Amino acid sequence: MKKSSKKSTEPVRALGLKASRVGRPVSHATAGGPKAAQKQQAEARERAGAAPVTRERSRFLRGSAIDPRRIDGSESVVDLVEGTFLAYNAARLREACQLLVEKMLEKDVTIGLTMTGALTPAGLGMAAVIPLIEAGFVDWIISTGANLYHDTHFGLGLSMHRGNPQTSDIVLREEGVVRIYDVFFDYDVLLSTDAFFRQIVQGKEFQRPMSSAEFHWLCGKYVRERERVLGIGSKSLLGAAYESGVPIYTSSPGDSSIGMNVAALTLDGNRCVIDPNADVNETASIVLGAKRAGGKSAILILGGGSPKNFALQTEPQIQEVLGIDEKGHDYFLQVTDARPDTGGLSGATPAEAVSWGKIDPDRLPDAVVCYLDGTVALPVLTSYALAKRKPRKLRRLYDQREKLMKALKQEYAKSKS
Repeated sequence: MKKSSKKSTEPVRALGLKASRVGRPVSHATAGGPKAAQKQQAEARERAGAAPVTRERSRFLRGSAIDPRRIDGSESVVDLVEGTFLAYNAARLREACQLLVEKMLEKDVTIGLTMTGALTPAGLGMAAVIPLIEAGFVDWIISTGANLYHDTHFGLGLSMHRGNPQTSDIVLREEGVVRIYDVFFDYDVLLSTDAFFRQIVQGKEFQRPMSSAEFHWLCGKYVRERERVLGIGSKSLLGAAYESGVPIYTSSPGDSSIGMNVAALTLDGNRCVIDPNADVNETASIVLGAKRAGGKSAILILGGGSPKNFALQTEPQIQEVLGIDEKGHDYFLQVTDARPDTGGLSGATPAEAVSWGKIDPDRLPDAVVCYLDGTVALPVLTSYALAKRKPRKLRRLYDQREKLMKALKQEYAKSKS
C-alpha cells in the first residue's frame, strides 16, 4: 500500500497553527508576503508622503487601540480600571473586574470565595470582604483558619498596627510584639483570642460533631454579640457572615489557632469535633443546588492553596465520586502570584482544571487568572463591583444546608441505582 506523501498536520493544529502553513517558505508565512518587498513599499510610501498600510482587518487586531485617558487625579476606580488598565497584569485585573461584574454577579450565579494568605490581619476582612458579603456578592466562603482567627481579633476590640518589616524580630520578641510581615500586634492579642474561643467552645451547643460551617456560624454569633456589647460596629467577617447567612468552611480545621484550641479542649473531655466529611458533602451540595436550580456556579479565588482546591473539588466530588452527571464550574476568577510551571496548586490554571472536571470546558473563555498580590487586587475588585452593581438578594445558604443535602442524597441514590 502506497504511503501518502502528505505530512500530518496534527502537531501543527496542536500548536494552534493553520494546516495551510505547513511546508510554506518562511518568507511567505504571513499575509504580508516577502519582508524585503514590504520594507521597500514602506520606504516608498514614506518618500511619497502616503498613509501607512496596516493589517487592522486581521482578527488579531480587533482589540481596542491603546489610547488611555490622561490621569489627572479626578478619576474613580472604575475610570482607572476601564481607562488605564490596558496591558499586562493590569489588563488581567481589568478582565477580572469585568468578569465579576458582567457575568458572575448575575442573579442566577452562586459565588464561592476562597481566601488564603494573611488578608484579615491587613484589615481586608473589614474593608472588602464584609462589604461583599453584605451586598450579596459572596454566597459561601472557604478560608484558611488563620484568616478567621485573626479576623476575630477585630471583633473582640483588639488592635493590629502597621509596622516596619525591617525591625529586629529578636527585639520584637523581647518587647512582646508579634508580626505578620509589616502588621504588628501585642502577644496578648493571641492570648485573649485563645481565651475567647476556649470559653465559647465549652458551651453546650458545641458539644457534638459538626461541619466547619456550623462551627463558624456559632462562633460568629458570639463574635457579633461581643461587637454589639463593645459598640464597635461590624468588624469581623465571622460576625457579618453569621448575620447574612453565608456559610464559612475551612479546608484544614486543625491548621490554625482556632483548631489548636479546639484540640486542646478535647484533652479535658470536650466533645466538639469539626467533621471534614460533612464539609466535603455540604460544599458539593451547594454547587449541585446552584446548577439544579437552573443557575450557574462561580469561584473567586484569592491566593490558592487548600481552600482553592476544596472549592474546585466540589465538581469531581459530584461527578467522579458520587456519579452524578455534571459539567463543572461556570466561572473561574483567580488572583495569585504563583507560577503554573512549578506544579504547585496555587498556580494551577483553569485549563488544567478542565481536565479534572472542575471547570466546564464550554465556559473556559469565562476564566481569568490575574497574577497579582491579592492585597492589591481585592480592594480594586470590591470597589469596582460596588460601583457598577446594585446589591443582590442574600441567598442565605447557611439556612438551606439541610435542603441542599437532602437533594444531594437523592441524586446520589439515583446514580447508584
